[in-house]
Amino acid sequence: MQSISSADANRHFSALLREVAAGEEIVVVSRGKPVARIVGVDSATPARLAAKNALLKRLRSQKPTGVRSWTREDLYA
Repeated sequence: MQSISSADANRHFSALLREVAAGEEIVVVSRGKPVARIVGVDSATPARLAAKNALLKRLRSQKPTGVRSWTREDLYA
């Protein structure tokens, strides 16, 4: 785990994101105290997979008429 000051994190944010994408965990420190932790997103969490499967099941059950009973907002609720 790497620590970095908030000022340096601000200046080098793109580089930090590349490191996080590569698996690094970064703690942001302000005035000597940890204030944030930057970690990668686990895209395969059980809740996310369950939500995706439920959505796909629902979409597949609809008739392909071009008319849908769901909105874009429903996908993100």
